[in-house]
Amino acid sequence: MPSLMRFLTVLAVAAGLAYAGMFALATLVEPNKGEISVRVPIEEPGKPAAAP
Repeated sequence: MPSLMRFLTVLAVAAGLAYAGMFALATLVEPNKGEISVRVPIEEPGKPAAAP
């Protein structure tokens, strides 16, 4: 039983650290705001797609 409690405690601490990290990223980091434009080439029917 002590090993089960130790395992559950380690899992709880790991989950708490993950939650704290996500909370910190969500509240402290500001996203870059701006317009993004990307050209997407149009593929013609019957023509094989170009290799990347």
